[in-house]
Formats: sequence, structure tokens, C-alpha cells
Amino acid sequence: MPDATARTAVQVTLLTQADCALCDHAKQVLARIGADHLLHITEIGLATDEGRRLALDMGVLFAPGILLDGKPFAHGRLSERKLRRTLTTR
Repeated sequence: MPDATARTAVQVTLLTQADCALCDHAKQVLARIGADHLLHITEIGLATDEGRRLALDMGVLFAPGILLDGKPFAHGRLSERKLRRTLTTR
């Protein structure tokens, strides 16, 4: 029987582009939050076919785009406070 206290990882998709200060900021925020929450982070470049498709499908206007469990969460400067609050209420 599985442990009832076991947490499942939140799937985070990070849509990035080269030379993007906000992308670097988002990576730092995710690293800090990852110390407190179980995250599985996948980084996809917006210059790739997959990245362009996801950005179009999810309404990501500019980098970085953040998806949580496949749903749009944010784009642009990532708010650590908003992300922590969202993860805590899950």
C-alpha cells in the first residue's frame, strides 16, 4: 500500500530563450522552491518546434513561460510568492 504522505512531483515546464535575464531569474526561483516542493522541471527552448507549439497553444507571449502540470501559470518575471502560494494550496 502506498504511503499516504508521499507527494507527487509537480510537472513544471519552463519555456526559455537564449540570453534571457528573466529566464535566468525563473531558474533561480525554481531552484529555491525545489528545496521545499517536489518539482520535475523540463526546460524547452522557444526556438524549437516543440517550444513554439507550446507557447502558441498555451498563450505564452514572451519568455519565460511557466506551465504547471501542463497548464499555463505565468510568463515573464516569475513571482516566487505566487508560485509558493499555488504549490502550498495543492
